[in-house]
Amino acid sequence: MEFGAATDKGRVRGNNEDSFAVDGDLNLFVLSDGMGGYASGEVASKIAVETVVRHCRDGERDPSLTYYGGLHLGASDLGRRLASGISLANQAIRGEAEKDQSKRGMGATVVAIQLRENRVAIAHVGDSRAYRLRHGAFEALTHDHSFVADQVRAGKMTQAEAESSKLQNVLTRALGPEPEVLVDVTEQVVQEGDAYLLCSDGLFKELSEAQIAGIVGETGDPQDIVTRLISLANEAGGEDNITVVLVKYAPSMVGSLVARLGRLFKES
Repeated sequence: MEFGAATDKGRVRGNNEDSFAVDGDLNLFVLSDGMGGYASGEVASKIAVETVVRHCRDGERDPSLTYYGGLHLGASDLGRRLASGISLANQAIRGEAEKDQSKRGMGATVVAIQLRENRVAIAHVGDSRAYRLRHGAFEALTHDHSFVADQVRAGKMTQAEAESSKLQNVLTRALGPEPEVLVDVTEQVVQEGDAYLLCSDGLFKELSEAQIAGIVGETGDPQDIVTRLISLANEAGGEDNITVVLVKYAPSMVGSLVARLGRLFKES
């Protein structure tokens, strides 16, 4: 597995309220976009990623560790632990805001993935996204928890109308505002060659999914690809903070050799 990750404040914002965390030992990747104005949003996103990583690490050491939040029926221990960490992050952000009047109203989105053996768990709250590129097909693995996204899903607004709406930033779900938060969790089988992209809205509001997919599909160091995506988002306007995490599940050497031998056999 190869990965790259970076964040940038963009060309308009005075500070960066995004945060990300990577735990290579756990194959855990977390991204959060803070809300609440200068400093507070940055605090919220940092709490989010640190809480999720810490909880997953604790759960790795002690599998009997309590799960928090909903039951998430059908999810494995992998998905349940990820969702549990996000539920704890919600409590931590809300608790910090209650202690400090200057941080009242702060919140954050979060999207996280964790890979184990041949499975990946995806959990999120808000409008930060996870995508998968598989055999050239680029697919969103998360659904935005936002007013315009709900309107599109209900057939009351077209995608074009949503993209130009002044209500794009109105979230229907986030970490911090409420004592409890519903975490969406899905799990999938991983295939060799899969690429997983996590990003804040500063990326997908500047670049189309087709643009993003074309760059993610390029060969090369994932860190270089992440840097290029951020650079292009800035060139397109850079109106928000931009954070990108890219994970590539590269084909094994054995699998690549078998495929190559198979092609050679057919050609002969």
